[in-house]
Amino acid sequence: MATANKTMNATKVVIPCRISFAAIFEPKSINGSEAKYSVSCLIPKEDKKTLLAIHKAIEAAKEDGKVRKWGGKVPPNLKMPLRDGDIDRPDDENYTSCFFLNASSKDAPQVVDRHVQPVLDPMMVYSGCYCNVSINFYAFNANGNRGVAAGLCNIQFVKDGDRLSGRASANADFCALEDDEEVLGGGAGEDGPGGGFGSLLFYMTDRGDEL
Repeated sequence: MATANKTMNATKVVIPCRISFAAIFEPKSINGSEAKYSVSCLIPKEDKKTLLAIHKAIEAAKEDGKVRKWGGKVPPNLKMPLRDGDIDRPDDENYTSCFFLNASSKDAPQVVDRHVQPVLDPMMVYSGCYCNVSINFYAFNANGNRGVAAGLCNIQFVKDGDRLSGRASANADFCALEDDEEVLGGGAGEDGPGGGFGSLLFYMTDRGDEL
């Protein structure tokens, strides 16, 4: 019998969140760095269960790093992935009362819908929608920087939300049409100043414009 919760290692967690700065179908380079797939996960501060799971996974990554990366002890002043939106993004209302983390990967994440079927339309998963995001936390020690980072694994779309990109969806712009319905702005097929393409011709001719 299948279970909803899959067995995971100690450093991996599935985070229910709202996503932002989503570059999940095409990798993106930041300031000339290597192009990666990435997403920012916004977690409400009242979601204690998810935040506890994140903290446990980060602690597991620190213990792993103590052995593999940091010579047997956890160094002070580590760079940590979980940040406070009220402190680090005070001017962005979308981050108010949220913690957030930025996850990235060189490899493309699998992006699926509510039924765990592949998402083929990139417009379906966007900055502002709600998703389950699987993250693997890992320790790093590079160029004098030491800390724990968030590796992006996979993404499951859960539900729509207000877009953060400022771009409206097609559903917001248009209404469904009947199969035999034709609607062109200003009254299709009407000639002369009253509307339709004829009114455009009348207006442009009156101005002396050339088509």
